[in-house]
Amino acid sequence: MRLLGLSRKDTRFLLIVIFLTMATPILLQPFPEGSGLATFNAGYPDLMQRFAIFGIFAIGFNILFGLTGYLSFGHAAFLGVGSYTVVWMYKLLDYNVVYGLPLAVAVSAVFAVVIGYVSLRRSGIYFSILTLAFAQMSYNLAYSVLTPLTNGETGLQVYGNDPQVLLGATEANSPHFFGWVMNDNFWEPVIGGWKFTFNNGYYFTAIIAIIAFYVSLRIFRSPFGLMLRAIKTNQTRLNYTGINTRPYTLAAFVISGMYAGLAGGLMAAMDPLAGAERMQWTASGEVVLMTILGGAGTLMGPILGAGFIKYFENIFSKINDSVLHGWFGFLPDGLEDFLIGVSHFFVGKSWHLTLGLLFMLVVVFLPGGLVEGGQRIAAMFRKKSGGKDDAAHQPKPAPHVAE
Repeated sequence: MRLLGLSRKDTRFLLIVIFLTMATPILLQPFPEGSGLATFNAGYPDLMQRFAIFGIFAIGFNILFGLTGYLSFGHAAFLGVGSYTVVWMYKLLDYNVVYGLPLAVAVSAVFAVVIGYVSLRRSGIYFSILTLAFAQMSYNLAYSVLTPLTNGETGLQVYGNDPQVLLGATEANSPHFFGWVMNDNFWEPVIGGWKFTFNNGYYFTAIIAIIAFYVSLRIFRSPFGLMLRAIKTNQTRLNYTGINTRPYTLAAFVISGMYAGLAGGLMAAMDPLAGAERMQWTASGEVVLMTILGGAGTLMGPILGAGFIKYFENIFSKINDSVLHGWFGFLPDGLEDFLIGVSHFFVGKSWHLTLGLLFMLVVVFLPGGLVEGGQRIAAMFRKKSGGKDDAAHQPKPAPHVAE
């Protein structure tokens, strides 16, 4: 079966991604509410929305870094531009996200053209430094210089005296999509000890994330994607053959910036606030870690990396003493205190240590990221099943006959 111009293999792959995305509220709620392991459940709206939004951010970054090899440390600038654009549409028009999101993508594209045109005059570490410089300039402008547009350190938000010329009397005073309020849950079934939350905002971002993934899939399989891979492999050789690679790299940079602007706009769609902190270099570094951790240059890698980091940031950071006592309370007091003392180094405020150790292990043993780990596991199972099949089909030896 073929779907939307994809091959059969890619169609199956896309259908699997769609299923996993739509079933996320169930898949991320594996433990019943009353159990001690319920701490590891991640099926609540805010975190699921972050998975989808930062997945989009990482997918776009992967088009630049994974395909062309150009490492940008300035993509947080586009994330911030997208957020500010959407909040300004709230202030000027109304809370419907339909106005702000397309404009966020367009404005981010313009910024990406300007930054990319200058930065792509250099390659390697010089390109990375230029993008970092642009991101820091954007952060400082938003934080202290362009305060009439960004509201400085307070952050841009909607006030009662804002024009909102399209705001209706019965319209919700929070982000929505034609009345579909982002913060509302449309279904909260309780099945046994499990409670599942199906949220409007998550499914809105999830549908956009699926579309973003489909577009990236088409880019990966297109002649344009092959050219980007060639640039990553040997850009100098392409230049010697007479091919001008700058239009291709600039196009990849702009597309990547548009993805980042869309992610920033969706952040404002979930929470109608935009702040300069979204433009800090740490946000740019985070998406680099997501892409490398998941597997740069792969389709699923950035999504896995984004989910991995956001899971640790939101789950492991919330494991406190009361949770640890609940886990180890059945042990003798001395052993309980010892295990809690050791665990303090890896959870709660020290969750960065756990993430750092895991990142180190992935980089050392799985240079291809989490995707490579999955491929190795799949290859092991194929090898075992293949070995059994080969043994089953081997001809039996002929009975020995004495001569």
